[in-house]
Amino acid sequence: MKFPTIWPQFFTATIHKWNNLLKDDEYKDIIVDCLKFLVSDSRVEVNAFVIMSNHVHIIWQPLQHYTLTQIQTSFTTLTAKRIMKKLSETRPGILEEIKVNKYDRKHQVWKRESLSIELFTENVFMQKLDYIHENPVSAGLVTNPEDYKYSSAKFYELGIDEFDFITHYSGS
Repeated sequence: MKFPTIWPQFFTATIHKWNNLLKDDEYKDIIVDCLKFLVSDSRVEVNAFVIMSNHVHIIWQPLQHYTLTQIQTSFTTLTAKRIMKKLSETRPGILEEIKVNKYDRKHQVWKRESLSIELFTENVFMQKLDYIHENPVSAGLVTNPEDYKYSSAKFYELGIDEFDFITHYSGS
């Protein structure tokens, strides 16, 4: 595998206070829709992902003139706004749990300081890819990684891309 000048990134975003805001599929779908938008808008290439109840892991690579910071900010801002809107419509009581006393916001969906690691070798890339796909197995949600709906494992294991935005790490 030959990587380009801008290396793929392993990105982790965690829900503030490890709240299980993403437990219900309708909230996971918000994450999927955001990733689809970022890909269709040619901001990022997504190689892998998993959406858990309180965090997400993504391997992605910024495209064109977008920086990693811009991509991360777009992702967290877009998803936070949609999650907040959905919570206010369906689970307004949860808003109290994510209330913060900040100068620029009343509520906080994502923990500050998301993790981003540059994947500059194939070995590191594959280790993170396996880690992402094993997350639901480690959490006891499924026996096989490809059985978890909100993951790219089925794409890598069975060649099925139900999301239509994943690019195989080899470029195909």
